Amino acid sequence: MDITCFTVGPFAENTYLLAEKGQALIIDPGFSSQNEFNELRSVLEEQDLTLLAVLLTHAHVDHVMGLPYVLSHFEVPVYLSDKDRYLWDNFSSQAAMFGFQVKGFDFNPRSLPITEDWAIGPFEFDVRYTPGHAPDHLSLYHAKSGSLIAGDALFKEGVGRTDLYKGDMNLLKESIREQLYVLPDETRVYSGHGPETTIGHEKESNPFVKLEA
Repeated sequence: MDITCFTVGPFAENTYLLAEKGQALIIDPGFSSQNEFNELRSVLEEQDLTLLAVLLTHAHVDHVMGLPYVLSHFEVPVYLSDKDRYLWDNFSSQAAMFGFQVKGFDFNPRSLPITEDWAIGPFEFDVRYTPGHAPDHLSLYHAKSGSLIAGDALFKEGVGRTDLYKGDMNLLKESIREQLYVLPDETRVYSGHGPETTIGHEKESNPFVKLEA
């Protein structure tokens, strides 16, 4: 599986394009302009990739604000956890908190289930529930490539903020220890912001979530 990162929008959010066997997924489209979206679209066209779907780790504004650009060009399903749809249902008011005037979405995403073997096309993920930063937060582990799409749960030597709706630092630490730190140390971690890291590095160096003695 090939992973291409596009750092976009005013929050420097990482949008990921996953490609395998001529098919592709977009993870967390954070585009804030047509030009940003066009960069990803060009990769799809140059590599002759068929877009299958959009997957969301969670529905904070910086991870979903690019959806209209994607859906205006591609008729593909959008998947999101159904644990707590408050952020999705209140997208416009959430965006207004950060100074963006946007309309809410007029559709409901398909449910992205919490399961060890969720498959779409050639992609298969271990979908892990990792709340604490957001109540609907999921992390996607691709065992075959040893890759983790961590959203805003875990960063390189950092963690997601917990001062937004239903943020809970203790819960986030529990999610990281029980759902992410149990993965192989060599697992490459692709976060919603900042550079990639590994599970092993974070277990040793993350100042916010240390291994319990």
